[in-house]
Amino acid sequence: MVVLYSLIALVMIASCNDYETYSEQKDKERKAINQFIKDSAINVIDETTFKSQGNITNVGRNEYVLFESSGVYMQIIRKGCGSPLKNGETATILCRFTEKNILTDSIQLTNNILTFASVVDKMSVTRSSDTYTASFISGQSVMSMVYGSSVPSGWLVPLSYINLGRPQNATDEIAKVKLIVPHSQGQSYASQSVYPCYYIITYEKGI
Repeated sequence: MVVLYSLIALVMIASCNDYETYSEQKDKERKAINQFIKDSAINVIDETTFKSQGNITNVGRNEYVLFESSGVYMQIIRKGCGSPLKNGETATILCRFTEKNILTDSIQLTNNILTFASVVDKMSVTRSSDTYTASFISGQSVMSMVYGSSVPSGWLVPLSYINLGRPQNATDEIAKVKLIVPHSQGQSYASQSVYPCYYIITYEKGI
């Protein structure tokens, strides 16, 4: 049902966007992101500050780091147990997520509901130096059922800064981040219809 409503909403957005130029759509997106940052009392820091802090964001100050090259904003809530993905390594990563359309201020898709309790989005990720490539595993992803197999580039940004592991004891926690993702780094519908999304995502290493 959530997926159905999401698809209807996406079609409506696409129809509305037919009357706007790409430049107008991008301008609307920028304004929506700025308003979201203001309304959410987000404290934006640059990459230099982020690096000086040990590649962490202060959640108490509601810090998000802006990556200028991609336009993605990220807050690390938990770096997670385990270790970062190694250079040359390919791994299965399990994700729980909630996706909010910032333009419409509405939750668009999530696998954090009872309907999808048994569906943890699985993606295969490969690291080559500082580059990450990924695809959702067919039939094991709500995102791929709705948007196709391509993983949003914005989802891969945190992988350089978080650990991937599986909890071994009660004190271990999996990585968790918040992201503001512009259309250029987003899923296929966001890219086509030019709208930004806000995500809350957990990352856990698969078996």
